[in-house]
Amino acid sequence: MVAAALGLWLAQLWQEENQVRLHSEHLLRKIEARNWAGAGDFMAGDYRDDWGDDRARLLDRLRLVLRSFSSLTITATNPQVRLDPPTGNWSAKIQIGGTGGEFAPEIIARVNSLTKPCELHWRRESWKPWDWKLIGVSNPSLEISGEIF
Repeated sequence: MVAAALGLWLAQLWQEENQVRLHSEHLLRKIEARNWAGAGDFMAGDYRDDWGDDRARLLDRLRLVLRSFSSLTITATNPQVRLDPPTGNWSAKIQIGGTGGEFAPEIIARVNSLTKPCELHWRRESWKPWDWKLIGVSNPSLEISGEIF
């Protein structure tokens, strides 16, 4: 009986849609905690985004921008998952809050005023149901200048 219950729980946990949702939530928690090694573990080596960032540059930008905060919260509103195996997309309106230095209020205002949802693009890397990596991020309403960050 215990083995059957465990099997059902694992089958539900390892569903592709659930894995994309969980990976997205866990990535946001790593960023919120400013755990850059942990956030980097979620990203594929060939990560690319709409702003020309690769994995290393994205992590550098996040470090630079988020060091303005002494506390940070990231909230995802109405998350949606779309699957097109072996890829999956998670989208939600992202809101941030927190306290910090002189740039924190500007960053909060800019992110919270975005009109389009943020999309995280994931790819399943192997036969393992939990082996998903972030391959890109997009948000057509977010403009980032290379000189600003």
